[in-house]
Amino acid sequence: MFRFFRNREIRRLTIGLLLLTMTAAGVAGLCLDWDAGAAAGLTGFLLSTAALLFTYRRYRRIDQLSAYLHRLSSGERRLDIRDNEEGELSILKNEIYKVTVLLAEYNDQLQKEKGRLADSLSDISHQLKTPLTSMTVMADLLSKSDLPAEKRREFTGRLRSQLERLQWLVASLLKIARLDAGVVVFKSDVFSVQKLVESAAAPLLIPLELKGLTLETDGPDITMEGDEGWLREALVNLMKNAMEHTPSGGMLRIFWTGNPLYTEIAVEDSGEGIPPEDLPHIFTRFYRGKNAGSDSVGIGLAMAREIVERQNGRITAQSRLGKGTCFRIRLYKTVV
Repeated sequence: MFRFFRNREIRRLTIGLLLLTMTAAGVAGLCLDWDAGAAAGLTGFLLSTAALLFTYRRYRRIDQLSAYLHRLSSGERRLDIRDNEEGELSILKNEIYKVTVLLAEYNDQLQKEKGRLADSLSDISHQLKTPLTSMTVMADLLSKSDLPAEKRREFTGRLRSQLERLQWLVASLLKIARLDAGVVVFKSDVFSVQKLVESAAAPLLIPLELKGLTLETDGPDITMEGDEGWLREALVNLMKNAMEHTPSGGMLRIFWTGNPLYTEIAVEDSGEGIPPEDLPHIFTRFYRGKNAGSDSVGIGLAMAREIVERQNGRITAQSRLGKGTCFRIRLYKTVV
């Protein structure tokens, strides 16, 4: 109680109520009689006491609210409803709880994002370090004057291959960074599915032929809506993944269908398949399964999923060991 009266506002309020009570009692005593003055003074005193008690109760509720806020900020996430009553302070208490929990969840999410960013930077550093180290070694070998011409051509070819890999890796990482930053604005154009598949397959026709793989495409003459350029990027990544895991003499098949709800494009191969324990993780960034090639960095499938899901789509994979894998891109149509 004494702490209550140390508040300057409370002292001013108390003095004001006492002055009003004394003034009312004096005026009533002078204008009427002393009994009326005494009654007015007693009434003023009772009203002042009631006002002070009401104010004391509100300040005590505010102190409790402050202590409750301190507990929430210290990590407590339990909503204390034992003393919740009707009134603006109870409403304020609930709103404080909501905001505090929301900020705590945002902070937890921020910490997770920082952890993922640190992991991504570590993975990127590792992926860049491998080709750079290889290129440094080959550059040292090429600098030797007594290196045979045949070896020089071999090392030059390897160096060029590593440069192409590094160029692709940097370009892919920049694309993923743009997607993560949300700066990519996907177009909403209508285009032919067949032309999309043909444009995605065009840069891979020579590598397919060199590896001895057959490519088949099949589907009706239909259109779909989306960003053709980014969808082409997703298809190219799926086809490259199929090429890497299909031995010579195998086949890649791309087929598509459509209905009033969605358009589906499937990329199927007759390769080695994906182990069941790896299948749930193949779309995870930088994940490399048991059958991953030595040049695989684990970002192609992750980028394909990001591109498809950002356009109201879904990408799935089905696989059987020794039988092959089938990736399906399904873009849902806008419902009006």
